[in-house]
Amino acid sequence: MTLEQEYALSDHPSVELPRVQTFHSQYEYVVGYYGVDTYVDAQRQSGHEQRFGYPLAIYVSDYGDTGVELNEEGYPTVERSSGWVKAEDAWFVVGSDARSPAGPAIPSFDEREDADAFAERYGGEVRSWEGALEMRVESDDASTVKDRIDQQQERSDSLVENASEHDERPVSVVVGEDVDTIQEGIEGAPPNTTVTVPEGTYNETVEIDKPITLAGEESTLIRGDGNGSVVTVTEEDVGIRNLDIRGVGTLDRGAEELPGEETEGWDDRFMVNYAGADAGISAQVADRVSIVDVDVKTPANGIILRESPDAVVRDANVTVADRGTSGYAGIMVFRSPGVVENSSVTDGRDSIYLYRSEGAIVTNNEITDSVLGIHLMHNDGALLTNNRVAEAENTGIYVMTGPERNALVGNQITSSETAAYVGGTESYVARNVFADNTLGLHMEADASIYEHNVFAGNGVGARDAAVLPTNRVFGNDFVANDEHAEAGAGPLRIWSHDGQGNYWEGGSSVADGDPPGRPYSPTDPVDGRLHEVDGAETLARAPALTALSGLEQSVSGMQRSSITDLKPTCEPNNPELIEATDYANEAYACDGTTVTDR
Repeated sequence: MTLEQEYALSDHPSVELPRVQTFHSQYEYVVGYYGVDTYVDAQRQSGHEQRFGYPLAIYVSDYGDTGVELNEEGYPTVERSSGWVKAEDAWFVVGSDARSPAGPAIPSFDEREDADAFAERYGGEVRSWEGALEMRVESDDASTVKDRIDQQQERSDSLVENASEHDERPVSVVVGEDVDTIQEGIEGAPPNTTVTVPEGTYNETVEIDKPITLAGEESTLIRGDGNGSVVTVTEEDVGIRNLDIRGVGTLDRGAEELPGEETEGWDDRFMVNYAGADAGISAQVADRVSIVDVDVKTPANGIILRESPDAVVRDANVTVADRGTSGYAGIMVFRSPGVVENSSVTDGRDSIYLYRSEGAIVTNNEITDSVLGIHLMHNDGALLTNNRVAEAENTGIYVMTGPERNALVGNQITSSETAAYVGGTESYVARNVFADNTLGLHMEADASIYEHNVFAGNGVGARDAAVLPTNRVFGNDFVANDEHAEAGAGPLRIWSHDGQGNYWEGGSSVADGDPPGRPYSPTDPVDGRLHEVDGAETLARAPALTALSGLEQSVSGMQRSSITDLKPTCEPNNPELIEATDYANEAYACDGTTVTDR
């Protein structure tokens, strides 16, 4: 269950979901799960026993004396809090009407009679613990995120193609010939036509409240008076083309109301505060708006989309005022899943900001010199691909507030404090290049896949800060980092999957064989210096240290916050990506050759 779903339950204080708590042989903390199905799915994950050991004791919720009933949503509600019962002594009702925010729920009871009574009322089959463990669990995990990338890219292409229809509208009004001002042209244009704005400077602010296309020609400039947004869109199917925009107001947040439905609650107030700020172009409740080939210079925000699904922003160039004085974001997207592509943003605090825009696609953008490059907040299912971020003062790509199923693929982030911070769960991070940053990747998300990325020339390549060791990390390359990787507090992390590990510059030599016959630990004080210190290679292969390493990995009391790669590779896994960095000549294979030699 996601953090967002947990927050939603705060509105239902009497709801108590089924829980499982386990004590493992190689993990010093209790591990809790919402539901038997979640527990079963976790146990079946590859490498689970290797990380946690075997379960010493398992306890489940006992609804027997709680007065449990199901509410309208199917959530279990109780009059008294549930206790605990050993899983092997409990009875489980599988396939009933019980639900949780994440899907079906499986209530458990100490007494068979209580389980039978619940099944009689709400349906389902009563099973023992052994029977519950045999049930089929269909999980939507990070592999699903990987598998749907092509589908998301097809959706992106479809939205862009649909937006191109805005270019085909017949011209109904030419400003300067038929009317004196742009606003007069908009008011006089029939729906589904184009208002053409010839080359020149137009000192006005405009509002588009009908489905038309506003199209400039080369060097068409709309200059506002420095108060408010310059172009405001409040209707569906509006197209904006070929415009330079200046004279934006300075309000970077703090609006009191917006077009559309009345707002209530924290979430809506948050949107009003930010989405109601001044911008070069502000689209409010404007489905399928398309903004193409615009150049915006702003002291506040460049482009704002709010409640405007299927929007397309392409070939936009936004320059935000120096963040040290004012200026907020280049492109802000609130509840507007759509496409932002082929655009550039310079300066500002957030270059591209997504808020609750599930399934949004951000692709092939150029971002320079911001505080946060691409910033996701409460945003699930986004695809961030082939973006180039440089010189982010804080973080190049920042995925925060408990999101799930986001994909970061093929991005290049350089010369930033932190290249990428990935929070939440079930994310897919692949084929990215993190080079010349203080920290390449901060891995906060769990149950995620990190594969075929390159970490080159960073202070620290990657930091694993996930609470549970449930990530799959393999096929990555670590080259010329001061430290290849570090681990936060917690258990042993195993960074290999299905027999494939990662490439660690200096981590293996021809003496180790191909593939290497020994594991590698970037957090080990000796292994972690193999790529930097002469003599470390000989010491690392000392029998006493090898024995100690094996003992630490198998005895929970001796495990440090550490990372071990059981199957390190002799050669880089992604030579073509390494060649895009300045460190190809340092990516040595076990035979002493480099990427540039092959």
